[in-house]
Amino acid sequence: MATEITMPQLGESVTEGTITKWLVNPGDYVNKYDPIAEVMTDKVNAEVPSSFAGTILELIAEEDQTVAVGEVICTLEAENNKVSLNSKDSSSSKEIVKEVAEEPSSSEKSMKKRYSPAVLKLAQEHDIDLERVNGSGRGGRITRKDLLALVENGETSSKEETPQALASNARETRADQMSIASSSKGTSKEPMENSEYDRFERIPVSGVRKAIAQNMVKSKHEAPHAWMMIEVDVTELVKYREKIKNEFQNREGFKLTFLPFFMKAVIDALKAFPQVNAKWDGDNIIRYKDVHLSMAVATENELFVPVIKHADEKNVKGLAKALNDLSRKVRSSSLTQADMQGGTFTLNNTGSFGSIQSQPIINTPQAAILSVESIVKRPVVLENDAIAVRNMVNLCLSLDHRVLDGLVCGKFMAHIKQSLEQMNENTLSIY
Repeated sequence: MATEITMPQLGESVTEGTITKWLVNPGDYVNKYDPIAEVMTDKVNAEVPSSFAGTILELIAEEDQTVAVGEVICTLEAENNKVSLNSKDSSSSKEIVKEVAEEPSSSEKSMKKRYSPAVLKLAQEHDIDLERVNGSGRGGRITRKDLLALVENGETSSKEETPQALASNARETRADQMSIASSSKGTSKEPMENSEYDRFERIPVSGVRKAIAQNMVKSKHEAPHAWMMIEVDVTELVKYREKIKNEFQNREGFKLTFLPFFMKAVIDALKAFPQVNAKWDGDNIIRYKDVHLSMAVATENELFVPVIKHADEKNVKGLAKALNDLSRKVRSSSLTQADMQGGTFTLNNTGSFGSIQSQPIINTPQAAILSVESIVKRPVVLENDAIAVRNMVNLCLSLDHRVLDGLVCGKFMAHIKQSLEQMNENTLSIY
């Protein structure tokens, strides 16, 4: 008997995940709860644990393959060779595993017509008759790569021409094109497109980039974005932070950046204008009574949005510590599913990259996202018409126009501006 391990549901409303890395190989023995694969969704990066002790038989899903929740990703020979679907472990894992009989003849027949959502989608998009495709997967199962080979070659699938053969022909054709181009130009190692001046590199899209792309496209398609920007004079705040930053680091063991002060101002404004701390929900608008602040954190190739729960209950020091803890988790790749869920409003620190103006994409289903840009010194005309060099920062808000309008967002931004411009050692304690 072989036990099928399926893609678990790694978050509310999550319907699929991408295998970014297998942590095991066929023949490996795993203990119960040992991680077997790294999986990425649009909400979280997580490790999929084995629900049983036993030996890995076959890796069905491939790296960078997107798999629907409940779809089989691998098989395992359980240590006790028997799985009870009614056991406590099975029910608590939301049917992560299922028991199947290992009968080659019936298995091959069943696998041939077991199409994954990704395969069905590609077949529909490119009008491919799946009955005419010979699959390269287990038991003749058709994989996403089989269809991509057909699409890339521009051929209609048939029994006589398998996806493997088509892919091989495509590679040979490209090789011939490269050979011709190389012999005619002498130095070119890449295929030419449209003209002799077009040189390019084709880079496969990783699972992480796919998830980011899907989430951003969904947001732009579903939420009608509007945009607003204000400039804020944070000269007094800069002086205040400069005065206390060394003492803070010596006392707390980590740096005090500007971001916790902006977080504090945003949180106070969200409490004053709960209309912004909301989301669109079909025929309803849901307004949150607590502030769970999502913080956009980017690495070289990835974007994460972990959440500081009950941020409205924290002072500046508490926000700084929570932010430092999340940053450490991102760097060590130890964010959990719980760290990524439940956000009600997103703050984006684009200023850390030197940006002075941006139009962030809303982190759906939230109603708005605010970007804090770089603090820069600029000459400013004061109320008495004097010109002075001040520390200025732009705050850029993107809003879902289904939920919010300019009036309330203008008041929301004015509240943040007033809070920040009044921050100094006499008006704000960090503890």
